Amino acid sequence: MKHPHAILAALALGIAGLTAQDATPAPPPAMEAFMQRSEKSQAALMENSNEILRRLGGIEKTLGKAGAATTATVAPDVSALEMRLKDLEARLAAAPEAPAAAGDESTQKNVNAVWIVLTAALVFFMQAGFCMLELGFTRAKNAINICMKNFLDFCVGTLCFLFLGFGLMFGHSVSGLFGTGPFWISDVPSDTMLWSFWFFQLVFCGTAATIISGAMAERTKFVGYLIFTALITGVVYPVIGHWAWGGFGEAFGYGGGKGWLEQLGYLDFAGSSVVHAIGGAAALAGVLVVGPRIGRFKPDGTASLISGHNMPLATLGVFILWLGWYGFNPGSTLSGDVNVGRIAVNTTIAPAAGALAGMFAMWLHQGRPDLGMTINGALGGLVGITANCNLVAPASAVVIGLVAGVIATFGSLLLERLKIDDAVGAVPVHLFCGWWGILSVAIFNEAGFSPHQLGVQALGVASITAAAFGASFVGFFLIDKIVGLRASEDEQDLGLDFTEHSGAAYPDFITGEQGLS
Repeated sequence: MKHPHAILAALALGIAGLTAQDATPAPPPAMEAFMQRSEKSQAALMENSNEILRRLGGIEKTLGKAGAATTATVAPDVSALEMRLKDLEARLAAAPEAPAAAGDESTQKNVNAVWIVLTAALVFFMQAGFCMLELGFTRAKNAINICMKNFLDFCVGTLCFLFLGFGLMFGHSVSGLFGTGPFWISDVPSDTMLWSFWFFQLVFCGTAATIISGAMAERTKFVGYLIFTALITGVVYPVIGHWAWGGFGEAFGYGGGKGWLEQLGYLDFAGSSVVHAIGGAAALAGVLVVGPRIGRFKPDGTASLISGHNMPLATLGVFILWLGWYGFNPGSTLSGDVNVGRIAVNTTIAPAAGALAGMFAMWLHQGRPDLGMTINGALGGLVGITANCNLVAPASAVVIGLVAGVIATFGSLLLERLKIDDAVGAVPVHLFCGWWGILSVAIFNEAGFSPHQLGVQALGVASITAAAFGASFVGFFLIDKIVGLRASEDEQDLGLDFTEHSGAAYPDFITGEQGLS
């Protein structure tokens, strides 16, 4: 051609237009209609470019025949093409993002359901951890009795929570005090998330109930214990739990209205108070009513050591409980998303710090490290981090765990000084460390310290503790007077395995203080 500059200019303009179009970020897949229009616009641009080149070729031929100078250039009018390009780019930039596909929402819902059920199963496995811990801390002659209590309290609690407790805890709220059902959920469709939520809440209820077993071990009648299990899982735990968590069922289409503490802004993410302080307060009431084991305290009030028969088994129990806590805390997100990661990290850091603090605290007190205080220090750290694991930084989790380990250790020594016999240290671990965990929500919150929030937290944990202790004390007192709660001296000497269950966990050994003849 005679006018290469004009041709190159036209080609450059066309290519620049196509390049600008390609550089625009790809629209969302759901914008099918807009993409079709965009493709039509690009096709039109190509046709225009071809038309420009064709016309330029014709002009050059005409000029060549007329003998015009070859240095002349012809600049095509491309203003219309530029305007169309700018309009297309503006429309693409202003296009709204496509909504999430229905399939993505359904997938996330299914992931959430599986996550809740799996983490609830981990919490259920904590029943085995509590059983092993209690077995190890107590004497061999009561092993069957302890297994029976830890097994049956979950069975009794399941039915009580099904028919009564769940409705009281998450049902339609009456002035934020308790729920009113519906108490019958069998007609709920099978594809709703409510079933996963129900299962998750059941295992939390079971955890609160089984805390009591360890504190009252070796001198509590089996029937009296089961009666109280029905009381705490059917009424005490659900009603008090409603105060802090009553509105949680609404997200799953159940109940309505928040508990009165929830309305004030009370925060307890996974249950330092709702589960552990309730269980710990009930355990304290129980040991006060049932009294200490025979021989636990001398006439002058000093404590006698009653050694556990299998501390390796107790240590295994704490490992199981620690594993179960990864269901307890991360599972409380109630959704399988990235937020579970840091919660799991905090749930690891705090018990590690608690174990070290418990070990060194007892080492300094008695001149040697103690296994029981070490593993209870880890449990204290787990309880302390439960309420705040979603709100604190890992550095704060270290501090929370260290303080909890010290609380668990010296809390046990305090109970001894007061002549209160807690066979496994359940009260300092679950009640005292539960208090610390609740207050830590305000003290270590990453959003900043709030005196108002600290006041709400203090009011909440005091109310929950007082209500749980008061209701449990009355319940245990009535059970003791009506059916009997404390085993006799002979029954304690022989062991509850023989007197309550006519069996022996270790038949090849004599496990009582006296012969069975």
